[in-house]
Amino acid sequence: MKVVLTPRGVRRVLARHPWVWQSDVLELPEEPGIYPVAGRRGVLGWAMVNPRSLISVRVFHFGDADDPLAALWRNLDSALDFRRVAYRSNEQAGLRLTFAEADLLPGLVIDSYARHLVVQAHAAAWEPLLGELGERLQAALAANSILARHDSPLREKEGLERYVRPLAGATPAAALVGEGRVRYRVELGAGQKTGAFLDQRDNRLFLGEFLAARGQRGGRGLDVFSYQGLFALQMSPHLDSVELVDSSAAALAAARENAALNRAENLTFTEANAFDLLRQKERAGEQYDVVVLDPPAFAARKSDRQRALAAYKEVNLRALKLLRPGGLLATASCSHHVHEAEFYEMLAGAAADAHRLVRLRARRGQAWDHPMLLTVPETHYLKFALLEVLS
Repeated sequence: MKVVLTPRGVRRVLARHPWVWQSDVLELPEEPGIYPVAGRRGVLGWAMVNPRSLISVRVFHFGDADDPLAALWRNLDSALDFRRVAYRSNEQAGLRLTFAEADLLPGLVIDSYARHLVVQAHAAAWEPLLGELGERLQAALAANSILARHDSPLREKEGLERYVRPLAGATPAAALVGEGRVRYRVELGAGQKTGAFLDQRDNRLFLGEFLAARGQRGGRGLDVFSYQGLFALQMSPHLDSVELVDSSAAALAAARENAALNRAENLTFTEANAFDLLRQKERAGEQYDVVVLDPPAFAARKSDRQRALAAYKEVNLRALKLLRPGGLLATASCSHHVHEAEFYEMLAGAAADAHRLVRLRARRGQAWDHPMLLTVPETHYLKFALLEVLS
């Protein structure tokens, strides 16, 4: 049995995009699995296929293969080799080991928290392979434990059940992770994503290093959409005070615990809607030296893009108005539907409307262990800018 694509589906695969939508497939098998993908001229590649999903075809090997499963495991080996030095050099690190399509491992995300691995597989064809996946991970990495955390709503779109179960070892409730000088607690079976947002790790470290390099000694900081407080903890040694803002009481409780772990006594915590609070602070005439904006994805769908850009502009405009001359705004977007050019155009518009002269000090993206494929724009999703208000 093979998958037969429409001409448009063939063009996508030839352009080296691994996703083919159900509407671009002429023939599909009845059951999920690993199948060859073909056009009129023969086999184009091998893919994880799910007839119940809108993304019916997820190619992991372009061209024909005598042993497609062996090709899939080679992709896993390549992904682990890419991170092996970082994994071995720091036992307490938080590290992404596989980044799904960007590592030619469709729908497979594996994060390591102090060598406790959390696996999320969102492609149906992984289900019968999970046992072997766990064995291969353990043989390659000697992990402390491996947990299949399949509780994401994304699995329902694939027609898969949601569950959490061990693949190897005994996974503790939480792990203590190191990020530069900061230590933080990750709940391995709960919380957002696999437990933390590792894609911002390098940007958090960069912000702390930037403040140190410019000799920042004192001032006020504001960390909006703070979640576990990891940006605030990188800022805290360089500022007199940092206020963390989040709408989630559970997130702020985790941030308080992380503050205690790091003996950061200059942090305060505010449970509030970020949009409302920023407007209130502007009306009150409050001023800050550093503001961080790390909001959730405002654009879950392509149709949300304009509304998302308006929301990004609103929070960035308010933040810019709160900054003193010489102040810094560290701002991000994790919406892949908002393109990088649109993000910077939005920031320029926010600066103009705030009547602030703003200089770009750094233009960054997701951490190095979240690689991007040039032919797959969906793998390039995180935008991060460090801005300096000149006047």
